[in-house]
Amino acid sequence: MNIRYWLILIVYLLMQLSGPIVIELGWIQEESIFVWTMGSFFVALILFSLLIYPERRLSGHPRLSKTSVGYSIKWAIFGVFMVFIAQYIAILIEKYALGIEPGSQNTEDILSIVKAIPFFAFIVAIIGPILEEIVFRKVIFGAFYKRFNFVISALLSALIFSVVHFDFTHILIYTAVGFTFSYLYVKTGRIIVPIVAHVAMNSYAVLINVLLGDKLQELQEDFEQLNFILGGLVL
Repeated sequence: MNIRYWLILIVYLLMQLSGPIVIELGWIQEESIFVWTMGSFFVALILFSLLIYPERRLSGHPRLSKTSVGYSIKWAIFGVFMVFIAQYIAILIEKYALGIEPGSQNTEDILSIVKAIPFFAFIVAIIGPILEEIVFRKVIFGAFYKRFNFVISALLSALIFSVVHFDFTHILIYTAVGFTFSYLYVKTGRIIVPIVAHVAMNSYAVLINVLLGDKLQELQEDFEQLNFILGGLVL
């Protein structure tokens, strides 16, 4: 990996750890952590943009080449459906083959923050996915893909992606969507394509569970299948 990619990983790691560190040092009060978190996400986004800017006209990877804009748009749209299908299949496997009930504590915790601080939805639905795709697909998957074939590279990066979410019960779901994001990246050579799919997935989860939460609660009481599908959504 080049130095810019190492810097991206360092910035991402610092962003993730900065909250607990500043609380431990007594620099901020625990109730202010969400404000700090939002600020750190914005700072990370700016730094990421500056670090990958030199590659704006290139794929940045020797085994990837950018497809046309029109082709990439088609795959961005199709990719949204691919991610939801991959997630739903993983939910089915978890429930009927592994006996894992739908519902993610990680997702519930995030959505509870969004309900308390609506602006946090912008972090969850847009900025978070952008940062994660740059880190886990462009940098980590890209590094593996220089050494291994696609399947091994996609699986390794997807597993790291799922572990970082600290939701080990649903590691299959995170791995499935992470693998799909890698496929979209390789298919088009444009990191914006998996970003679009990831933003769509998170935005849908936020929209369904937060903005339409009360109405959906009524529907879920009448339709078990709806409850099963929505209960399995992860962020």
